[in-house]
Amino acid sequence: MFSEKANKIFQDVIAKYHVINTVDQPFTNIYNKDTNLLEHLLYRKCWIDTVQWHYEDIIRDPQIDPVAALKLKRQIDASNQDRTDMVEYIDSYFLEKYKDVPTKPNATINTESPAWGIDRLSILALKVYHMNEEATRTDATDAHRAACQTKLNVLLDQRVDLSTAIDTLLEDISKGDKYMKVYKQMKMYNDDELNPVLRSQK
Repeated sequence: MFSEKANKIFQDVIAKYHVINTVDQPFTNIYNKDTNLLEHLLYRKCWIDTVQWHYEDIIRDPQIDPVAALKLKRQIDASNQDRTDMVEYIDSYFLEKYKDVPTKPNATINTESPAWGIDRLSILALKVYHMNEEATRTDATDAHRAACQTKLNVLLDQRVDLSTAIDTLLEDISKGDKYMKVYKQMKMYNDDELNPVLRSQK
């Protein structure tokens, strides 16, 4: 099943990141895009999410230097754009894969594309990893660990449900019971023609 492969890749990425555990560490994709394109995209997607997860931790430091915070905000903005781009690349992969599948007359469209479900699955992998850290943290109280274990159990259950939903969606698309369309995000705040603040600087 697709979700089994995706979840394994996401877990590998998160474990790899935490060996060094710094946001500025070099990135190497272990999958060749020419021979393993889907795996290549999934690996890159989760790396972006993992770095951004830690950007978000850093910027919430109440003692952060304002200049450093502004620089980090720019990095988060760029990361968000990369994340969106990767979602669209993954959807393009599935569009190409299923382009010749005849759509049944009664086929319906899903509320989100496969890649946006995969985006949620990647973020969920990060939640599971970090909630497990809290549930097993030896310097925390028993009450803290117990509360985090309860939350972890919910996250694990959610991962099963989301994985099943993604697999079902892909199967339905492959059979023509569902069809997919990709709507570009058309984000305006990074565009110097659409963002009035940026436009005024030209």
